[in-house]
Amino acid sequence: QVQLVESGGGLVQAGGSIRLSCAASGRTFGNYAMAWFRQAAGKARDFVSAIKWSDGSTYYADSVKGRFTISRDNAKNTVYLQMSNLKPEDTAVYYCALALSAAYYHTQYGMDYWGEGTLVTVSS
Repeated sequence: QVQLVESGGGLVQAGGSIRLSCAASGRTFGNYAMAWFRQAAGKARDFVSAIKWSDGSTYYADSVKGRFTISRDNAKNTVYLQMSNLKPEDTAVYYCALALSAAYYHTQYGMDYWGEGTLVTVSS
């Protein structure tokens, strides 16, 4: 069993920055991936970014490329999402997730574990 705990959400002005953290505890092994998804009010949950733990490969949705950066701390089993140049349309609940099979990093249906989510609100 794996537990994911997010932190770092809050209110930020447009153009500002914020960093989300997701700490994983429990047993993780093999070629897994950790990802961030987001869900705005009344909308579907969308892929934001992912990182493969084995080689550090990173992936981003087109909407956040160049503004968001995903990174990891192996020793802490923690993944970060640095979000910069934020826009009001980035407002959403951000979820951390883990896929035991890294091949499915891009889809919520491939995720095996989820955090509870953290709200990011970007004011205009």
